[in-house]
Amino acid sequence: MPNALVVADDLTGAMDTGHGFAERGRSVRVRRSTGADPPDTATGPADVLVVDTDSRDDDADVAATAVARAVDTHPAGLVYKKVDSTLRGNVVAEVDAAVAAAGADLAVVAPAFPATGRTTEDGRHLVDGTPLAEAGYGASESALRAFFTPSAYPVGRVDTATVAVGADTVADRLAALAADDRPALAICDAHTDDQLAAIADGAESVDLDVLFVGSGGLAAHVAVPGEAAAAADPRTDSSGESGVLGVVGSVNERTLAQLAAVDGAAVVRLDPAAAVRDPEETGRAAAETLTTLLDRRGRAVVTAATGADDVSAAERAAADVDAVAADRIATALAAAARATVDGAAPGVLFLTGGDVAGAVLDALGADELALTGESVAEGVPEGRIATGPAAGTRVVTKAGGFGGERVILNCLDALGA
Repeated sequence: MPNALVVADDLTGAMDTGHGFAERGRSVRVRRSTGADPPDTATGPADVLVVDTDSRDDDADVAATAVARAVDTHPAGLVYKKVDSTLRGNVVAEVDAAVAAAGADLAVVAPAFPATGRTTEDGRHLVDGTPLAEAGYGASESALRAFFTPSAYPVGRVDTATVAVGADTVADRLAALAADDRPALAICDAHTDDQLAAIADGAESVDLDVLFVGSGGLAAHVAVPGEAAAAADPRTDSSGESGVLGVVGSVNERTLAQLAAVDGAAVVRLDPAAAVRDPEETGRAAAETLTTLLDRRGRAVVTAATGADDVSAAERAAADVDAVAADRIATALAAAARATVDGAAPGVLFLTGGDVAGAVLDALGADELALTGESVAEGVPEGRIATGPAAGTRVVTKAGGFGGERVILNCLDALGA
């Protein structure tokens, strides 16, 4: 039985939230959900278990069922529902499901991640100072109380003034919000890490069953109950493995700008239309070039989009074959990665874009990763594959929608050092 359970809706979020615990010395395993998780059969003792339900793009009812299954299957002393820091996905349905499954008295909701520019101020959620609804992430609401209006539970707010005073004042406010006989959601302002720490400390001091709800920011401040359990490390013998293989699947404008900063000679672009029409063959065909680059340059990056025209080409091809472009592209990139790993055994995989990162790990038969507690940059955590034929390979993940224009290049440089 794990001391803490984190339930995330995508892989990169699972990694960066788990990192908040791993960097403080807790043993953290990230497990890919199969959609029907069996009883807990972790490869080692579980201190913090992070389950990726891969439910961000599912229907709300399907996503809620997946969250409830994860909580029911892996009972833990503390439950943390990871949500996207820009509130993408089935946030309200998944939070409600977690509240019910965990039997919580109160959900303490703080999606802020100040280190990546996500803050909540005066009740509004912001991205680099821009209200969420105006930041291009598809959200229709910036005010969190309005965003959570569809919840089955009453919604209250812990404002900036309360959080700024400190943990004791936060605790008093949380206790007041939970005074009724039914669970409630407490939406918390936070625009600094100190304020997230006050929220976590205040929530831990109240005499209530609390469900924590946040992104990677809050996770760095939530204490795990119980003694830390040591887990066996995956194989770490990297003899014969070298180089960094990057797989860039996000088509977020930030990611495309970051990719443009990488030396084009190290980038292999799959033809997007071909990748949609025949993803497996298109991906495998790129492996020889990727292997050569790894041998000669120590790095290779595969993508199917270097600009908006590539995205449009993929969408047109998908319409012709009645397919979902993103799914076909993910399959192609995963096939390229698998064939390259089989032939060249790179020492590090750098994966950006949650869906593609998951597809790559699925192609490698890697359903569990062990986090190291190390990171390459803020919000870019490191782990090792714990299961499957690529066990021991280092894996670094980055979500698509954050970071400066040189973050991918800087990560490749750091990993290749």
